Amino acid sequence: MPKKNALPPGLLIRTGKWVWTTMWQVMMSQLAPSDRGGAYVRPESQFREVIKAEAEAKFTAEAGRYYLIAGLGCPWAHRTLVVRALKGLSESIPLVVVSPSSKQGVWVFDQPFEQCQTLPQLYQTARSLYSGRSTVPVLWDSQTRQIVNNESAEIIVILNQAFNSLAQRPELDLYPEALRPQVDEWNNKIYHAVNNGVYRCGFAQAQSAYNQAVAELFEALDLIDRRLASQRYLCGSQLTLADIRLFTTLFRFDVVYYSLFKCSRRRLQDYASLGPYLRDLYQLPGVAETCDLEAVKRDYYGNLFPLNPGGIIPDGPDIADLQSPHKREKLDRAIA
Repeated sequence: MPKKNALPPGLLIRTGKWVWTTMWQVMMSQLAPSDRGGAYVRPESQFREVIKAEAEAKFTAEAGRYYLIAGLGCPWAHRTLVVRALKGLSESIPLVVVSPSSKQGVWVFDQPFEQCQTLPQLYQTARSLYSGRSTVPVLWDSQTRQIVNNESAEIIVILNQAFNSLAQRPELDLYPEALRPQVDEWNNKIYHAVNNGVYRCGFAQAQSAYNQAVAELFEALDLIDRRLASQRYLCGSQLTLADIRLFTTLFRFDVVYYSLFKCSRRRLQDYASLGPYLRDLYQLPGVAETCDLEAVKRDYYGNLFPLNPGGIIPDGPDIADLQSPHKREKLDRAIA
């Protein structure tokens, strides 16, 4: 027998929906700012200095002077870890790891760094009046105690070309002069539709914004899959920064974006070329060591409360599948 004072189910549902929707909108406005149409708008990075090999430069390449600060679950930080590994810069540029705090809502250092416990504290050390977003990756200058750069697209260019005198693989050029127009063209397509596109799907606050984002995402993936059917990498026979920028999103796609971000039209493994391409990149020397699938799942499912209020982290998949043969060397055997 129902309790006499119980609220009618319809009222409970309407009240709960109103409360949750209101809270969700407030939280999403902080997590993912949007335009008037409900489309996610990613804020610009604020620190945009460069490092050069020349001795007279403001920031010069020196062993042990710079630190790379990264969260292992973050795809933007991950791309810097991949370039650092491929170039052989792990000894010259130490890694400092931060992890997201679900309680504080900020990145927290796994071990205190520069007398800071959190990444916002480090940002304020570099710029005392800084009030913007404190994001990873960060390229930190320990000599001047400044943030050199916090834009991943620029950091990977710096790592590719400024530290060749310290790199174990200086001959590897991921942004060669002859291919730069192609690399830049791919980067523009991939950033909008894929790298940021999955976030535009997951963080959309209106159906129309989601519909546009998901259509552009899979149109781009279909195009990339067709291109990769006849060539090993995006720009042909040579691995470039365009491949690295795509890789870190693909690594997370089936595990996170497919379900949590509603990118569920197709899985990556359903593509004839993209699945093997992902395995090909994963098996490059040093790349697998930069890939922490458990950190990815923990950071996304455990910390994006508006998208996963229960905080339940899914089981699997078996990352050993990425070690299975990709057979893409038949397309091109030129890369060492």
